[in-house]
Amino acid sequence: MTEERKLEVLRAVVEDFIATNEPVGSKALAERHNLGVSPATIRNDMAVLEEEGYIAQPHTSAGRVPTDKGYRLFVDRLASLKPLSTAERRAISSFLEGAVDLDDVLHRTVRLLAQLTQHVAVVQYPSLARSAVRHLEVVHLAATRLMLVLITDTGRVEQRVVELPGAITEETVAELRSTLNARLRDRRLAEAPDIISELPDTVTPRLRPVISTLAGVLLETLIERPDERVVMGGTANLTRSALDFPGTIRPVLEALEEHVVLLRLLGEVESPSRVLVRIGGENAHEGLRATSVVSVGYGAGHTALGGLGVLGPTRMDYAASMSAVAAVARYIGQLLAQG
Repeated sequence: MTEERKLEVLRAVVEDFIATNEPVGSKALAERHNLGVSPATIRNDMAVLEEEGYIAQPHTSAGRVPTDKGYRLFVDRLASLKPLSTAERRAISSFLEGAVDLDDVLHRTVRLLAQLTQHVAVVQYPSLARSAVRHLEVVHLAATRLMLVLITDTGRVEQRVVELPGAITEETVAELRSTLNARLRDRRLAEAPDIISELPDTVTPRLRPVISTLAGVLLETLIERPDERVVMGGTANLTRSALDFPGTIRPVLEALEEHVVLLRLLGEVESPSRVLVRIGGENAHEGLRATSVVSVGYGAGHTALGGLGVLGPTRMDYAASMSAVAAVARYIGQLLAQG
């Protein structure tokens, strides 16, 4: 059995099983695929694939189904992703371009990905650590109260109400706004803590108590808070493939309730150009061992500002899912670049 024919037979088994959710036999493969060999040869080839752990027989007298190892080889050898139709590309563009702000973009993204793939969709908010400061607004709410608004270049907005040690005037508020923006505008947030820590030493004694208070609030703001950084949609899609989850779907649903787990699923993405696929047992979380995760980074350049992806059964259309995830990530990157 040549390596090339092994891959062709495995590809046929995977594609038929994804399409039918039924174990695949050698006779069916011979009828549906132009493999160029007899059913007897295909049967022998399948026996080799089973011996090597790429396919398995779920029960006696049944055909074969792909294993996690088989799916992995199939995905690694995918020659190309399934191209999106013109209608799908147009739908992605028009749906995302109608968004009014970052929150709207991300919520639209999960709805769109869930519709395109029929899987659970997850998107991560742009990481503060990878963003830059676009503007810091200081709003005078009362004599001893301010609102501090941090706006990043990715459109993320963080706001805090700050109680001051004493009353200040509108003129002082304007001075604070000017000082903060002069020091922090266009600086990467990864650099910001050092700059913020030095702020009290760079202003006049009159401003020092207020700046010290604001600096403390800013430093707390820059600490990532996982519970605010992911959006999920399409969980109901799991019920479409309930037969793919032996026994119960409950462990998957419980894992999806933990945002830390979701962040970990997307945390490995490094580049908007490389789609990652984690299949079955490759997922560290026990509850997700019957699922596959397709993820990619998104950003306005070569650096991933966040991640997005879909989660579904291991019996998923990998080529289509990878294409949809990559396409939506590109559109988000373009929107961030325009913003």
